[in-house]
Amino acid sequence: KMCVIKKRAFNETKQYAFLSTGNFNENTAAYYGDHCLMTTNKNIIADVNKIFSYLENPAKYGNNLPACKMLPVSPTNMRAQMKALIESEIKVALKKKPSSIKLKLNSLVDAELINALYEAAKEGVDVKMVIRGICCAYTKQKSFKKNIYALSIIDDYLEHARVFIFGNGGNPNIYISSADWMIRNLDHRIEVACPIYNAEIKEELLKIMEIQLAENVKGRLLDNDQDNEYIEPKEDEAAVRSQVAIYNYLKNKTYSL
Repeated sequence: KMCVIKKRAFNETKQYAFLSTGNFNENTAAYYGDHCLMTTNKNIIADVNKIFSYLENPAKYGNNLPACKMLPVSPTNMRAQMKALIESEIKVALKKKPSSIKLKLNSLVDAELINALYEAAKEGVDVKMVIRGICCAYTKQKSFKKNIYALSIIDDYLEHARVFIFGNGGNPNIYISSADWMIRNLDHRIEVACPIYNAEIKEELLKIMEIQLAENVKGRLLDNDQDNEYIEPKEDEAAVRSQVAIYNYLKNKTYSL
């Protein structure tokens, strides 16, 4: 979800782009967990303006969506770009180097991207996922060098964010998005993913994902058996209720942005 803010000051207009993984609703904002980015990155702003121009007049600006340079956009190229990022991780794994994919989604349904994740698992890419709703992927197959780890977190706040993290040899490529990996999002809607460049924001998103993948109080394991059993702390392992742990992490964080 996106908006452009234009500020007029001293005869100069400055633009800001605001991109969110959730909808702009003051009611659901009270209990939906989302990520939002406000940026003055001129290239991102240019893409957002291209998308709005297309929405206002598709006949006139029909080429605007594929012309976006920074934002993967559905239905034009988001699936292809996500697949390319998965394939990049496979190339890293084939060089016997650490490779990883971490995904946070409401639902994982798209067959083409699921098959790409299977190919990654076959080559030993470390694939971990937080999927709140529908998950159509097997997490274990004999052909996998490394099994996929997937869990669903259901707690006081609705897990609504979409985050895509690709290891990229230690310099992660990170995106936030409104799009689930579903046919309806990738083929039948106009949605975007937004790259994150700021080092401190990247660090924060990585930490939040780390906390969520450690969830063992309100998390259910998603596996081939579809039992959806609660994940419980192992012996001598601390209990991690991720929504509380993330609150405490953010509360104690000192920002320099």
